[in-house]
Amino acid sequence: MKKANLLATGAALAMLTPGFVAGTVRIANADGAATTQSATGTKIDRKEVEGIIRDYLLKNPELLLEVQDALETKQREEQRLASEGVIEENKAEIFNSTFDGIVGNPNGKTTIVEFYDYNCGFCKRAMEDMQALTKADPDLRFVLKEFPILSPDSQKASVVSMAFHMMHPEKYGEFHKALLGGQGRATEATAIKVALSLGADEKDLREKMKDPSIPEAISKTYDLANKLMITGTPSYVIGNEVVFGALGEQVLAEKIASVKASQ
Repeated sequence: MKKANLLATGAALAMLTPGFVAGTVRIANADGAATTQSATGTKIDRKEVEGIIRDYLLKNPELLLEVQDALETKQREEQRLASEGVIEENKAEIFNSTFDGIVGNPNGKTTIVEFYDYNCGFCKRAMEDMQALTKADPDLRFVLKEFPILSPDSQKASVVSMAFHMMHPEKYGEFHKALLGGQGRATEATAIKVALSLGADEKDLREKMKDPSIPEAISKTYDLANKLMITGTPSYVIGNEVVFGALGEQVLAEKIASVKASQ
């Protein structure tokens, strides 16, 4: 990936060739060849300028790394600002959707939102971070947003999960822990098995799974994730920031502390 980025950076620098020499303008000759002309009227051949740039970059390849670092920094800042705008415009859907399960303190002043997939191995490991964080902070509200992107099995498991949440919201934390922490793949069958073990009536559960609001809610989450540029799980929204990947308890705790400090 880094190599591809460097090639792109080099191509971008090459595109700047006509303006490499300050005060030059591009001129098309009668035969169509391109030259540049300085402010003093001296004509400079394009190929000559390209050769100068090429030789300079070959002698100073670290320049490409500096340019690439600057580009990545700029892109991260642009992404951060774009995400802040999306979060501000979609606060209710991100932090207070009725379809999302909640663990920790449902009335907590600090909220962290996790986009997860029941068949995501990183999400399974990240569940321990969630448990540790909510145990350590009684004022933490942890919102779980179904984002089944890995397989049809994930989608079917999420339908069961959301149906169970609608029926027994007070038991959702137990359901989530049992299904995400279970062995093997999460499927419709394994999700139903967990739901029944927690007291759900199978007939009522299967009927609730047909509720059209469930696929509508999942579709809205897909759209929201797209706006936030979330393409993998787990991903988090903490305050006005999107955090990508299972970065561990310590990183999440630091992000939460930063949000608390700004409240």
